[in-house]
Amino acid sequence: MQQFLQQLINGLSWGAILALIAVGYTMVYGVLRLINFAHGDIYMVGAMGGWYVSTHWYHIDHPSWPAFFLIFFTSVVACAAIGFLIELIAYRPLRGQPRITALITAIGVSLFLEYGGQQFFGASPQGFPQLIPGLEANPQLFHIGDVFIGKVDAIIFIVTLLLMLGLWYLVMRTKWGLALRAVSFRFDTAALMGININRIVSLTFVLGSVLAATAGILVAIRNPKVEPLMGLQPGIKAFVAAVLGGIGNIPGAVAGGFLLGMTEVLVAGYLPQGSQYKDGIAFVILIAVLLLKPSGLFGQNVIEKV
Repeated sequence: MQQFLQQLINGLSWGAILALIAVGYTMVYGVLRLINFAHGDIYMVGAMGGWYVSTHWYHIDHPSWPAFFLIFFTSVVACAAIGFLIELIAYRPLRGQPRITALITAIGVSLFLEYGGQQFFGASPQGFPQLIPGLEANPQLFHIGDVFIGKVDAIIFIVTLLLMLGLWYLVMRTKWGLALRAVSFRFDTAALMGININRIVSLTFVLGSVLAATAGILVAIRNPKVEPLMGLQPGIKAFVAAVLGGIGNIPGAVAGGFLLGMTEVLVAGYLPQGSQYKDGIAFVILIAVLLLKPSGLFGQNVIEKV
């Protein structure tokens, strides 16, 4: 039982990371009906950017909370700007084109970020500096018997909760959120109501990039090794989580991220040679969802005229 509870905590921690990335996928799809395959690479840029600014700009040589917040803020702002530029340069000119054109462009942007990251940061894995004080001496926050919650896991839980609450408030309780929901419902009707479509779409990309960059920094602190291709598998898994919860549904993306994260960790922990199968479980779940409930757990079937 204790082993199960420990695996469950580990799964929740990984699921929180997937949920942060999946929400960015589902927000962009909800507004543009576009799968932004470059989103996983924004997660990579957040982690690699944190490594770069901590070692080349600020030269941080010892853990401290001010250093953590400085690196976190710098990386998040940089990724928000990159998300804005991606929408402005790559996707906005194609908004009236067939969806397959935007989809191919998204794959191209993803490859550009991956190989651009190798050119800028270097292709070799890099060790992420320790930013949280006291982590090496005592990584545990508290424990009950043999079950413990690490400090990094607690930070991941708290940051994810705060960001999800903030996003819920923005979407459901502000004029920006009302405009975002209107644009996701009908582009043309929202424009007739005086909503600036371009501004709302840019906001969607900025918010998604902020969440992905946050996930990248948190993962870099938890597993302090970063490299320019680290966004490939988490990006795909987060997309599966968004589909599992119902693509376009924000609470569904969060639930899908947690479910997929816990499933992956439990498979690795309990099945024979489970560590070899844990990366494939996401694709098994994707196939099952597409076969049994294509709209996802919380999605709704939509009839489209053709």
